[in-house]
Amino acid sequence: MSEQPLIRIDNLSVAFRSEHEEVMAVRQVSLDIRAGETLALVGESGSGKSVTAHSILRLLPSLAHHPTGRILYKGEDLLLANERRLRQVRGNRISMIFQEPMSSLNPLHSVERQINEVLVLHKGLDKKAARARTLELLDLVGIPEPAKRLSAYPHELSGGQRQRVMIAMALANEPELLIADEPTTALDVTVQLKILELLKSLQEKLGMALLLISHDLNLVRRIAHRVCVMYQGCVVEENDCATLFADPQHEYTQRLIAADPTGNPVKVDAEAPVIMRTEQLKVWFPIRQGILRRTVDHVKAVTDASFTLKQGHTLGIVGESGSGKTTLGLALLRLVESQGLIECNGQRLDGLSQDDVRPMRRQFQVVFQDPFGSLSPRMSVAQIISEGLEIHKIGNEQEREEMVIQALQEVGLDPATRHRYPHEFSGGQRQRIAIARALVLKPSLILLDEPTSALDRTVQSQVVELLRDLQARHNLSYLFISHDLAVVRALSHELMVIRQGHIVEQGSASTIFASPQHDYTRQLLEAAFAHPVSVNKAPTPVAQ
Repeated sequence: MSEQPLIRIDNLSVAFRSEHEEVMAVRQVSLDIRAGETLALVGESGSGKSVTAHSILRLLPSLAHHPTGRILYKGEDLLLANERRLRQVRGNRISMIFQEPMSSLNPLHSVERQINEVLVLHKGLDKKAARARTLELLDLVGIPEPAKRLSAYPHELSGGQRQRVMIAMALANEPELLIADEPTTALDVTVQLKILELLKSLQEKLGMALLLISHDLNLVRRIAHRVCVMYQGCVVEENDCATLFADPQHEYTQRLIAADPTGNPVKVDAEAPVIMRTEQLKVWFPIRQGILRRTVDHVKAVTDASFTLKQGHTLGIVGESGSGKTTLGLALLRLVESQGLIECNGQRLDGLSQDDVRPMRRQFQVVFQDPFGSLSPRMSVAQIISEGLEIHKIGNEQEREEMVIQALQEVGLDPATRHRYPHEFSGGQRQRIAIARALVLKPSLILLDEPTSALDRTVQSQVVELLRDLQARHNLSYLFISHDLAVVRALSHELMVIRQGHIVEQGSASTIFASPQHDYTRQLLEAAFAHPVSVNKAPTPVAQ
């Protein structure tokens, strides 16, 4: 029996050169990855965890270099390996799953072609053997009816299915180490649980080591044997998973563990007036076929949705991807066609033309999921926030400037930064800018579509606190769409659970969280707040 680790990172530093300075992203990091174990590398964005992991396969851009350190794979220093040797290791002995499968998979190639490429390159399989192995891999990762998925393209698969295809590609050559970089960040809680169970079972079946990079401590708690906590490029704490969560030593680790959104929704008036009401709202998208494009069927995104939302209250809307929750939100704001009653501030919206609705849009605003995608990179923060004021012809130039300054102050940003551009801000700051853009028009209702899903847990808590503070200060009503039930519980007064376009349960959020009535609601809550996937015991040592 040998105690030599599969991977030993020894005193590793990573620096990025720029025109004017050199930025040290990783500072003298040392850690071991043992055969068959799961090591979690955790920390906030910018802590250096992904840079450390990408260094193992030398996947960093050309501006990066390593002032100090070694990365030993079975005693061989990969930092000294030539390109030919690296190609033998990459995807063959060490594989990687990236964070966003939609951008990692080639949109122009079918599932079969993308997996076959790995098999042909590393194994030299012919077309028939590669196809058989691809079917085997798709079945292994739980893709239903794999033969029918061979010709599918990434956009034709759900988020969970795309991530499973990425896992199949990474496992094609039965690697000794799988690096999973935020593998469940963009997925629903139920899909997250399935992916975790899949990774755990595959690890046990193949005997591989797993390096998990994540800022989601609930995920880490479920699957890791050991945890390394990174902060500002350094490993500040390392321990086995159970001990670290039970008794964290470093102040930063304690802060991370305590960062789950907590607290209760703001106190509200139970007799508050109704601000929005819907009855039997339906959003069906026609499926057209033939030369004459006749409607042969419908995609039933939302069917017979009815609810009321009171002034100053938050209605949480939860469900898996494809359940219809975002479509419902867009329909309420008349951004997609729908049938059924929609009433806002006592006025019917469903019968109005878009020209008639436009002046009313200042009363209901939207904050989208991805702040980087929803903010124009060509506009300064001041231009982004004041755009709505200009469209609605509110104030003169000086008054608009004052309104922008006030909105930035309300969301906790320095008004002096208003002439900067979105790329100069962190993810949490960009989401605050998006909230300021909605807030500047002084709306009575804000639709929040997954506003925290792309953020670190500590930043999520800050955004939740901000939203509660703004709601209490301005008596705002929120429609809060999310798959993160911890965030929903911290904000929502009422809860609506949607499955396949139908409302399966609705009512008081506290009552539903305490005693869910529908099986689907129980399934969502169990996936979000369940016990670990398996007992986090150290793996049995294997001979090297």
